[in-house]
Amino acid sequence: MVFKKNIFLNRELSWLSFNERVIQEAEDKTVPLIERLKFLGIFSNNRDEFFRVRVATLKRIVSQHKKSLNLFEDPSEQLLQIHKTVVNQQRKFDFIYQNILKELSQHNISIINEEKLNAAQKGFVKEYFKENVMPSLFPIMLSNSSKFPYLKDRSGYLIVKLGSNTNSKKNKYAIIEVPTNLLSRFVILPTEKTKHFIILLDDVIRFCLEDVFNNFNHDYIECYNIKLTRDAEIDMDNGLSKSFVEKISKGLKDRKKGQPVRLVYDQNIAPDMLAFIMKKIKLRKNDNLIPGGRYHNFKDFISFPNIGNPNLSYKKTVSFKHPDLKDRASLLKVIKQKDILLSYPYQSFEHIIDLLREASIDPKVESIKITLYRVAKNSNIVKALINAIKNGKKVTAVIELQARFDEEANIYWANKLQEEGATIIYGVPGLKVHSKLFLISRKEASGLMQYAHIGTGNFNGDTAKIYTDHSLLTADKRITEEVAQVFTFYSDNLKKGSYKHLLVSPFLMRKKIVQLINKEIQNAKAGKPAYIILKLNNLVDSEMIKKLYEASSEGVKIKLIIRGICCLVAGVKGLSDNIEGISIVDKFLEHSRVFVFCNGGHEKYFLSSADWMARNLDYRSEVGVPIYDKTIQQQVRKVIDLLWEDNTKARILDSKQNNEYRKTTSNKKIRAQEEIYNLYKTTS
Repeated sequence: MVFKKNIFLNRELSWLSFNERVIQEAEDKTVPLIERLKFLGIFSNNRDEFFRVRVATLKRIVSQHKKSLNLFEDPSEQLLQIHKTVVNQQRKFDFIYQNILKELSQHNISIINEEKLNAAQKGFVKEYFKENVMPSLFPIMLSNSSKFPYLKDRSGYLIVKLGSNTNSKKNKYAIIEVPTNLLSRFVILPTEKTKHFIILLDDVIRFCLEDVFNNFNHDYIECYNIKLTRDAEIDMDNGLSKSFVEKISKGLKDRKKGQPVRLVYDQNIAPDMLAFIMKKIKLRKNDNLIPGGRYHNFKDFISFPNIGNPNLSYKKTVSFKHPDLKDRASLLKVIKQKDILLSYPYQSFEHIIDLLREASIDPKVESIKITLYRVAKNSNIVKALINAIKNGKKVTAVIELQARFDEEANIYWANKLQEEGATIIYGVPGLKVHSKLFLISRKEASGLMQYAHIGTGNFNGDTAKIYTDHSLLTADKRITEEVAQVFTFYSDNLKKGSYKHLLVSPFLMRKKIVQLINKEIQNAKAGKPAYIILKLNNLVDSEMIKKLYEASSEGVKIKLIIRGICCLVAGVKGLSDNIEGISIVDKFLEHSRVFVFCNGGHEKYFLSSADWMARNLDYRSEVGVPIYDKTIQQQVRKVIDLLWEDNTKARILDSKQNNEYRKTTSNKKIRAQEEIYNLYKTTS
């Protein structure tokens, strides 16, 4: 087929469209109020990362006069489109926030600023400031001649003007970091009868500015919020004299000094103050200057306290025990008899901890090998591995030091495990290890028996409570022997292995997926049933998209469930008539990757750690696993069908990117995540 460049949606704008779906949740009045505030926090946090990574990359390309390889797009034009979209989204954000504040007040919860404090509240804030805030404040005085202080990425600052009514040359400027790393952003004021009040830490500081600057002569004080976002890319030299860990550590320090890529400021800021800041930070008008409201760093709102009616938040979700694993003395014995699929957060991640704990004390277990990409802050996974070492097991951990924004934590855990005696492998040169594997080797009467985990999500008990993911536990030799080959490759990069069952990138995953698509094309041409169902976080890779277009044009029916970026344009006559796409944003973050191929009526199912992006298929170590167990296939299909039937939280993916809610022929309101939760509840 001959393709035109306009058959792809712009990656960056598609991502912004995804974040628009997040802000839709904040706007949705069926979502509990506190959760709507949290979605504003998620939106803000997402956007921060977008600027730190994607926008920073585009700015680097422009500054180096390189042409973008990103789907034929001009990076300068992309930056203009991004800026326009972000400004519009910020207006929507501010509007939604103000509406939420009004609705909160109807529930006797008020977020008030320093100007709305009554006498009793003023006394409380003064005392709170004196006891808790003042010791954490370190104002920096500024002048036109002095060097402007380094502003940390993602931190909130107050820019202060100590003004003179008689001579503007006597104006003094200062900057104060809001110490949210030490104190809560939200200060709960004393309750008055049934009314609850919260003041932001920013406004506590504003209220007490006279106490901070009482030794300076001034007639008035002006104060505004600003936030700077910096380039998060880690640059590493290729010198052989430094270890990989040292290079990553140096890169982390350099990241903190990355080039500014965005300045968010209070739209009411005095023009002279904004000009002063821009001059000092060396930003121009076209450098992503985003006018905002009174407050920034809304990521803190992810942790907004519910001090009112419990119904203002989602009810706490209880994860169910897997029916084949609950009340079992040995999980290894169960897995030896049959494959087990765990689905989070509907089922308990504790089963994984229990399995590793059992392996750590089982006298017949000889070794545990595991890949670690992102682990929890207080990781029970790592504790189980350390316990295994203390019980004489050989533990090998493949730790990816380039897991973006988790590099520092991963260095810490690598050192911790190494101190205890684990063998540590720092990834693979030139590749990120993104696979979700562990392999337990146990000496049994019949010989060495191996038990494997292949999953779609990280070994992280915290994210397993809010991310939807799958873990396949199996003793099937067809799978375990190939998982062992993957670990051999990690320890000896020359031994790539051969894989008949697993989908392994960067070696064979792309090739095997293309073969599976080709089989559907052949079947469609022969008049046989032919369809593909894909559940992914992101669909970006141009070659894979072209292959799906080809399949569609030959009559293959394709259903896409894509949470985030989707560069494929569905429903285009003559190109993608047979492709439908939806995206679901709801209480849980849809994170699992599932591939289903009709295969002439003998369906093939795969779970994978990989999205369909060039980085996943060509530049990362990823693993997809076939599901051979028919019962598990049916379980996965039921979940996929429920997701596809969603007519409450599903949005249509099309060329318009306006995120219209999807309507179905069903008269019943179907909210997939609730239906799936009830499904696991009835089978637990």
